[in-house]
Amino acid sequence: MALLEVADLAVTFRTDDGPVQAVRGVDFSVEAGKVLAIVGESGSGKSVTAMSILQLLPPSATVTGTVNWQGEDLLKAKAGRMREVRGGEIAMIFQDPLTALNPVYRVGRQIIEMIQSHEKVSKGEARKRAIEMLDLVGIPQPEKRVDQYTHEFSGGMRQRAMIAMALSCHPKLVIADEPTTALDVTVQAQVLELLVDLAERLDTAVVLITHDLGVVAGMADQVSVMYGGRMVENGSVDDVFDRTAHPYTAGLLSSLPRLDGDVNAPLVPIGGQPPSMLTPPPGCSFHPRCRWATDEAGCRTGIPEPLDHGVGHPSACH
Repeated sequence: MALLEVADLAVTFRTDDGPVQAVRGVDFSVEAGKVLAIVGESGSGKSVTAMSILQLLPPSATVTGTVNWQGEDLLKAKAGRMREVRGGEIAMIFQDPLTALNPVYRVGRQIIEMIQSHEKVSKGEARKRAIEMLDLVGIPQPEKRVDQYTHEFSGGMRQRAMIAMALSCHPKLVIADEPTTALDVTVQAQVLELLVDLAERLDTAVVLITHDLGVVAGMADQVSVMYGGRMVENGSVDDVFDRTAHPYTAGLLSSLPRLDGDVNAPLVPIGGQPPSMLTPPPGCSFHPRCRWATDEAGCRTGIPEPLDHGVGHPSACH
């Protein structure tokens, strides 16, 4: 049974230039202990989707649809209830730990405040758990590090501290928004392996937002591909990678270097630019960049429905 079910989610921002349709009818779900990866280029609506789940968008945003969290629609939840959900039931790991962590407070104090805001425990008990969490995520000398500031941590250690804070109240779901941005490759791998390992050990569901298909292949169970504010392909990682049904997903895969092919073969990038959500194209949003788009199929006029085209998972392609 799904912990989180998002149905027909749409987000529109009011701007001086007009309404920006950032997310347009998104559907997905995630189960306990599973990792769902949401993949797409910058501007496809991934982060806005994540922020809307926790009501973290600015007042200029209009959000419609349903976010079913264990039978409760979070889009209708009051501010007090959302404070209970954020951090306690659903935690979020942000892209940049340097800005997400407060530089004037010690790291341990921030974790302690997180714990005490959701649970009735003493400061001493909260501090003990903060040290345990820092140790759990692999930070050396946690008894010492708990009293240090963020500028005394390396980039990888800051991200580990963010994960420790996110998991400190034992949430049922963690949303990780590009959690390895600006980290070097080896640290990226360590952080992602840590996240997956902890998810399995604590039976926590993970929604991973990324543009890195290599990360998806290595750690996700399910994958949802976003383009132009819509989900264009959903399925298990094996299905989507081995039986790709949408031209955009195929373009993403073909633009990656492969170890099992001709090393001299050129990479095939996707031509053109992502659409403007201020004036999205009619019909299939990918049709201006799609080599297979035709008028006969209705690519330029009709919005495709997500259907199973004989590959075992839905794809929104005419």
